[in-house]
Amino acid sequence: MKYSGTTTIVMAGVVTLALTACSGGGTSTSGQPVDGGTFTYAIPADPGNLDPHATTLSVAHQVDLFMYDSLVAIDSSGKEVASLASSWKSTPTAVSYTLRKGVTCSDGTPLSAKDVADNINYVANPKSGSTVTGLYVPSGAKATADDAAGTVTVTAPSADAFLGRNVGTLPIVCRKGLSNRSVLKQGGAGTGMFTLTDAVADDHYTFTRRKDYTWGAGGLKPDTKGVPDKVVLKVVRNEATAANLLLARQINAALITGQDKERVAARLDFKRSMHSPLGELWFNQRRGEPTAAPEVRRALTQALDLGQLRKVITNGGGGVPTGLVAKGQGPCTEDTVAGNLPGHDQAAAEAALDSAGWTKGSDGIRQKDGKKLALTFYYPTSRGAPMQNAAELLRSVWQKAGVKVTLRGAADSQFDQVISGQGSWDAMFLPLTVTLPTQAVPFVSGATPPGGNNLGSIDNAEYQSHVKAASALTGAKGCAEWAAAEKALFRQADVVPFADLATPVFGNGATFDIADGSIAPTTIRMVG
Repeated sequence: MKYSGTTTIVMAGVVTLALTACSGGGTSTSGQPVDGGTFTYAIPADPGNLDPHATTLSVAHQVDLFMYDSLVAIDSSGKEVASLASSWKSTPTAVSYTLRKGVTCSDGTPLSAKDVADNINYVANPKSGSTVTGLYVPSGAKATADDAAGTVTVTAPSADAFLGRNVGTLPIVCRKGLSNRSVLKQGGAGTGMFTLTDAVADDHYTFTRRKDYTWGAGGLKPDTKGVPDKVVLKVVRNEATAANLLLARQINAALITGQDKERVAARLDFKRSMHSPLGELWFNQRRGEPTAAPEVRRALTQALDLGQLRKVITNGGGGVPTGLVAKGQGPCTEDTVAGNLPGHDQAAAEAALDSAGWTKGSDGIRQKDGKKLALTFYYPTSRGAPMQNAAELLRSVWQKAGVKVTLRGAADSQFDQVISGQGSWDAMFLPLTVTLPTQAVPFVSGATPPGGNNLGSIDNAEYQSHVKAASALTGAKGCAEWAAAEKALFRQADVVPFADLATPVFGNGATFDIADGSIAPTTIRMVG
């Protein structure tokens, strides 16, 4: 639920499909585990605000994983496993968690059931302004705590097919942060395996391991071999630079997706791979915007050769998406994309714009009621040249159809501001990472920024009807309704998914696993 191309992500941000240790031309992970040491990971952008309840960027999610735990963790196979909660029981409208005993915060104070309940109630309250309301915790949900029994019970105002998992994966902030959230922006107050000891924006974030940490997912013990004493997340915006640092063993891990991928793979023998969305086209449907009209959105989509666009944005290495949830994630498997997006037909697209009243003027730019069809298009710069090249291809196609297009490349922190209602846009590339169909709901329906996450002001009655029906069914029982909901979005070109990417994270001098789209801190092992 993170913006992944801006990595949300968001959120966002990044889902695990396959974990593969690969043979190759090097011996970067051979040898025995080495205790202590420093694990250095290149992240492609600065995470900005580190408050886990105030960001949907997946690069921020990765940083926060070192400081925060959740009630329920997602392992490398996508399954739910115990974390702060030792057990839980869930229905679509209520869930109860039993907390693990002996958990302490980074300042040494014990984590209480009331602390957990206060986290959930904060996010559930729309007045809090949390950006993850509706993602982890339904708006209006209520949590109660029994400190003596160590239990937390959550009731939802409406059915949520995956309530236990969604609420369970909310990062839990300790009392220090709940009392003063300003300490969370560039600090931390959690129960996680590491504490943040040094933060320099746009450069690095350094963490020190808590030697008393034994409650995380994966069965970590104090005598586990190869666990690093420190972790450094180094901001490296240029992928070629990250590749060079990785091969020189100046860093231990980096995500390499572009033209440097082959030379890195030829020399290193360890990687973990994940499938995540990369190409998703969104339109602003706010009243008064030309893209509020479905016929305009469909025409603009029809003008594009999505196969060609996919090849450019993934540098030739992408696949065809099958839905909002990346392949291999979630319980539903039906292909909701095929046959539901407008097919490529430039002439038909131009005819549709004519029929909608947008006719070409003397300068070649389409006009309607004296207003020119001029669109501001945003794309995340953190994904490098392929993303920019795809944006430029889109502009050339749309301008040929008579649309004036202004491109705006934005860093992740700027992108987060734009999509939260602080900027003007008409269309954008925004890869949204979700591991369950429920997690997409607040992004494509409901309240708009700044009061909600429906960044495109989407109001698709058919989608909402199917979501309501699906939410009343537990887990996979609702897959047919979730599929119908997604198809309704695609037929109206509310969201246009056109490219998935298998993203490799290479390791040198260390091993690790990917869980829920990020390196899992408890799995990092130094080797020598």
